Amino acid sequence: MEAKEPLDFEKEDQLLNATPRKRRKVIGLDDLLTDYYEAINKVVDCKPKNKSFCKGYNSDEDEKTQRKKERMLSKFVENCEKQVNEMNTEDEIPLWNQRLFGQQKSPPLFESMSLSNCQLLQFPSVGDLDSVFQCNAGQDDWSSEECFLEGLLVNRWLAKLTFISGHVEDSVANWVFHKLLYSPNEDIEDAACEFWCDILLSKDEADKPLVSLGWFPNYHKLMEALESYGYMADMFDSHSTSSKEAQPDCLEGPPRNISSWIKLLCLCCQIRSYHQSIFSKSEAEELLGIIIHVVLDRQLQGLLLTLNECMQSMIGYFREDEWDASCEKVARIPNDINSLRILECISVTNNRSKHLRSQIALQFLILHLGEKVNSHREVLEFLLSVNMKEKDCDFLKIYIYLVLVENSLLCHPPREDLVLTDLWCKYLQNCSTQITSTDWRSYASKVRSKASYILQSTTQRNC
Repeated sequence: MEAKEPLDFEKEDQLLNATPRKRRKVIGLDDLLTDYYEAINKVVDCKPKNKSFCKGYNSDEDEKTQRKKERMLSKFVENCEKQVNEMNTEDEIPLWNQRLFGQQKSPPLFESMSLSNCQLLQFPSVGDLDSVFQCNAGQDDWSSEECFLEGLLVNRWLAKLTFISGHVEDSVANWVFHKLLYSPNEDIEDAACEFWCDILLSKDEADKPLVSLGWFPNYHKLMEALESYGYMADMFDSHSTSSKEAQPDCLEGPPRNISSWIKLLCLCCQIRSYHQSIFSKSEAEELLGIIIHVVLDRQLQGLLLTLNECMQSMIGYFREDEWDASCEKVARIPNDINSLRILECISVTNNRSKHLRSQIALQFLILHLGEKVNSHREVLEFLLSVNMKEKDCDFLKIYIYLVLVENSLLCHPPREDLVLTDLWCKYLQNCSTQITSTDWRSYASKVRSKASYILQSTTQRNC
């Protein structure tokens, strides 16, 4: 028996005699990566070669093609933006603004007068105050009397001495008035304004002034101050319908003292009585027209509350038998797009302010439409004749007309004038029927929405 031959008992064992099967080879991660890269190389080799590679790759031609495509895409985007802007109906009304103050002038000189001889300064207690304000003497080459009075004014002693004496001398009143309008010192200006406020509004139980005044602020002094402030009076010439540009050499912004000027005008209108009127009717009309226009200067937006208070005081300045005629005169103030701003600034707090707002709106309409109309009815008939389906229809003007007519009818309630009501409602309906919801023309959607809102509110009032 050979050594390699199996033993007898091994031949009988079935497990040992079974035919061995081939084992599967274990595939590792390295083998998979190798197969993957070999497959990629085969695919690259099988791809047809590009003609450009056969001739040689030209990077310049490829960049030119890319730039050409970019230009085409940019042009396409610009055309799309242009079309969107043409269809855009979210236009805004141009900003209101008017420059009312140009180049400022030197303030007028105060009339030389002997303040040292004032009876107010002869009180025994005044001499004791001289040492308190003596430190101000010599500043800015002022006389000692003026410096002393300025100290009394700023520390409110001047008002106290005035109430003790019961009257204000003309020289002192004129001097404080001049400081109020022209003083570059803010403390002196504010003190002068408080002095006049205390004096003019002081009353006893019998509603009589506590202090007698022989000298009052007047129209000419106030207009002289406006002129020195650089106020451009020709801005509202009767033949002018648009705002003028400010002169190149104009100073930036209106003078700071304009705030005190407005406050003083408000005070002067609050003390009118049948025995004492500071302004005549025509002077008050002109001053009210100035106040109405001052609200158009964007640089004076911080004074809107003061302007509104002054406007209400001036509206109440006129007597009942004067108001109707004066209101029509004040309302005849030419303007353009700024008319909407003026109407917004006239607060409707009473019948007079409502009447003024109505008259100004009507005069604006007459101004815009020319000699074609002279009344509410003629205005509405003209607007009804406008065909809003035409392509060249100016919806910006139509929108302005809507606002102006709405305000002009404030003093004409629908129940009092059925003819105006019918014409007005018919015009509002035309704005809805002649302007579709898909109208892309500029301001078309604004006109349609505004008309629908007004029509709804008008219908509810008539119910």
